[in-house]
Amino acid sequence: MSDSIVVITNADAGTADDEALESALEVLRRSFEVDVHATSSPDELDEVLDGLGDLGDRKVVVVGGDGSVHAVVAALHRRNELSGRVLGLIPLGTGNDFARTLDIPLDPAEAAEAFATGHTRAVDLIVDDLDAVTVNGVHLGAGAEAGEKGARWKSRLGSVGIGKVNLGKIGYPIGALQTALNPPTLRVRVEVDGEVVVDVDHQVLMVALGNGASVGGGTELTPDAEPHDGLIDVLVATPVGTLSRLGYALRLPFGRHEEHSDVQIVRGMSVRVSGSEFTCNSDGEIDGPVRSRSWRVLPAAYAMVVPVESESDPSAN
Repeated sequence: MSDSIVVITNADAGTADDEALESALEVLRRSFEVDVHATSSPDELDEVLDGLGDLGDRKVVVVGGDGSVHAVVAALHRRNELSGRVLGLIPLGTGNDFARTLDIPLDPAEAAEAFATGHTRAVDLIVDDLDAVTVNGVHLGAGAEAGEKGARWKSRLGSVGIGKVNLGKIGYPIGALQTALNPPTLRVRVEVDGEVVVDVDHQVLMVALGNGASVGGGTELTPDAEPHDGLIDVLVATPVGTLSRLGYALRLPFGRHEEHSDVQIVRGMSVRVSGSEFTCNSDGEIDGPVRSRSWRVLPAAYAMVVPVESESDPSAN
């Protein structure tokens, strides 16, 4: 008998997404016994997980975008069922940034084939001082505001284009440019592994913690971030003047923001931000305002199935 897998889908998906889902399920059913569950809220997700009981060694395949992955990982973490778990991902969101980092094909049928033929690889997780998880990235200050505005633009522009090519991917750069014109001002102390990166005597435009490389559908905010290295990539941007901020925002779509003189990226296992009030955007989930928050990385918190052509890992099966 073929292996059994659990597939978690979004019950609120539209007709086009339903067609893409069916094409992916058709591929999966060639190799697995597929148990499909559609959910539309955290409560429904918990009900599904309760009903499944002991998952055993069954893999859980998430069909959706970064928010869907976040929801499933958060639920499993909260239930103490994440450690040792193997997840798969069929991208069906508008951004799909974590899939991009993992080199998972963005076409659902191709992603299903990659799952069927792929191998497992350990994946890190970012957890804050409230035990809330981040799968891909956290943004503070202008980063959080740019994410909110970018999401609106991504929604508006996502239907403009042909096939896989659409304008939704420029939503985040547009949001960043709008935010740069009238940004929030943060006076915060940023510490990475106990070392001060910037203190409250500097104005901070943006702080970003990256487990994955990109945000907003492909904008590589922390381009060298690897969710397998046991480290958080921390971007701190401190451009003050209008021209400096615009210069930073205009470099973002081309991945050249690291060249800006007021940008630095450091890596570490723990991060603490404290000072003036700030809002946190974790995988699209908004929280705050708060005056202090800490994060740490949980190395190899769970595993994902990645394509065989992805860079090999000593723990790959």
